[in-house]
Amino acid sequence: MTRTVFCTKYQADMEAMDRPPYPGAKGQTLFETLSKQAWQDWLAHQTMLINEKQLNMMDPESRSYLQGELDKFISGEDYDQADGYVPPSAQ
Repeated sequence: MTRTVFCTKYQADMEAMDRPPYPGAKGQTLFETLSKQAWQDWLAHQTMLINEKQLNMMDPESRSYLQGELDKFISGEDYDQADGYVPPSAQ
């Protein structure tokens, strides 16, 4: 049987992730409160932000920026979008 969680992003009982997305307390919290679908949606959005804003993941400031955007994404706050981004399916 598939494990479910009450997803804080989508406010519904949904399929849970298979394992914490990264180590530590934050990863465990995400594992317990975020659905697999929400995490996949975040990864796609994060990739778009990294590419469109040309973030350097070796830069602590870029990593901090993405962590803040993740927190906004999960909580339902307005999160950053890449200016002028056109999804591949809309081209």
